[in-house]
Amino acid sequence: MKHPISARALRSVSAFRMCAAVLTAAVLSAGPVTAHAAPAADGPSRAEVYTALGLDDQPADYAILVDTSWSMRKDGRYETVRSTLRPFLESLSPKDHVALVAFDTRPDPRYIGPADDTDEIMSKVPPGPTPEGATDIGAALETALTELERSDASEIASIVLVTDGSHQPGSGTRYPESTGEAWTALRKRATDIGKRTELAGYALPLGTGASGADLLDDVVPNTTVLRPDSVKGLGAYLQRAGDRTRARKAQLLLAKDQGKGVTAAWQDGDRLDLTDGSATARLTLRSTTSRLPLTVSGLKASVGDPAVALSGLPSQLTLKPGESRSFDVRLRGGLPDGMFPYRRTENAEGTLLVSGRVASPWEQALAPTVRLKVAERVRVPEPAVPLRDTVGSPVLLPAVIGAVLLIALIGWLLWRRTHRPRLRGELLLVPAFEDRIPDRIELRGRRMRLQPHSVGGRGQVHGRRRVADGESQVHLLIRYTPDGSSARESDATCRPGSHVVVNGVSFTYVPEQRGRDSVGSGHPR
Repeated sequence: MKHPISARALRSVSAFRMCAAVLTAAVLSAGPVTAHAAPAADGPSRAEVYTALGLDDQPADYAILVDTSWSMRKDGRYETVRSTLRPFLESLSPKDHVALVAFDTRPDPRYIGPADDTDEIMSKVPPGPTPEGATDIGAALETALTELERSDASEIASIVLVTDGSHQPGSGTRYPESTGEAWTALRKRATDIGKRTELAGYALPLGTGASGADLLDDVVPNTTVLRPDSVKGLGAYLQRAGDRTRARKAQLLLAKDQGKGVTAAWQDGDRLDLTDGSATARLTLRSTTSRLPLTVSGLKASVGDPAVALSGLPSQLTLKPGESRSFDVRLRGGLPDGMFPYRRTENAEGTLLVSGRVASPWEQALAPTVRLKVAERVRVPEPAVPLRDTVGSPVLLPAVIGAVLLIALIGWLLWRRTHRPRLRGELLLVPAFEDRIPDRIELRGRRMRLQPHSVGGRGQVHGRRRVADGESQVHLLIRYTPDGSSARESDATCRPGSHVVVNGVSFTYVPEQRGRDSVGSGHPR
């Protein structure tokens, strides 16, 4: 016999079926399989990124709190929750850890262990609500936190709370009200767990009077409360919430790569010789990430000297996590000649400069829920580039030396012409105030020693060019000692056609006169 069903009952059943779908979406969002947008044309999809990360190998803790109070019997609420739990459990990774807690007057941990056997877990779910059972949400949350405080807890943890009522505990509870010191202690414990674990909460109130779900938000700050009255936009919202839950795993796995990027370094330690106008070196680019692939676009490099060009790098480069790639690069050009461009070997230290934007091909797929913060510039830990070049003109130094020698020669010739002119003529020597035939010495060479036979003594004579009476003349500088000692040596200057007396000997300079053999003698020097 069929019984008529009221419109109100139909609406109630429909609402709770929606709630069941919401619960399924919420819990499935934490699992390893999630629908994602189609892959972008220029990069992988989020699902592909998660697969590459090995997201299923990252365990997570789930504390699932299911209200089994007597009020859950209404409108098939409890049956809907039971039917929703199976697909959720099947979606979990075998490495995930599940704590299934049924609660009413007191919490009852029904299953604690790995999420690798859905049938085993479902066999522990109570078949129905507890008659006359109360709703002690505080005690249920305490049980969940105790489970997440164990030493081997995962780095990702979620508390899922399903309830249809408000906090209405039974007698003897530590949480008689929805506020107080006991609740403060719960918040502190949740905060402490959050310091070592990525903790989040998901609350699903089944019914308009299910205010108890908000208590999870009071204890766990990072809680999402999903309400049936917003069911029109709930599908897209749950999709984002589910992606954010999986993104928590991805964010954790990528945490060690934050701030890392690409480094550049020379492989050759020797100086690069640019004598022939070019040199070949090996430049290595290395990714310092452990999980995140990187790209470098607009890649360019230089050694800090505009006269030396560097080529051989690709304009764009993709590096796997931790990958190194080396390139044979060519340096063309040379070092500057400097202020004095003579031929020499010059050593210099260039500075390796590498430009380009560092990013990840995963950025588009993971944005905005997973924040990737990589070093956007290529880092050069050791920028010094030792260079060597043979610079300057090979003819400059010989030319300079030749020019200096030529100038010195010209200067010496000019000096000799003035200070050591050729001697011509005769020098007559006779003791002063004596009337006798003088010694006649023919002047020749540029410097002469004097050893007159009849007068005796010795000396020397050389010329010096002077300008007198408007004409150039050669004056004689005469140095003479009568006994050959330097103590009595004296000197004098004699102009052409004149005579001077030195140490009692008269010297007469007869210019341009080549005479007879002299009685005395002189020796040119």
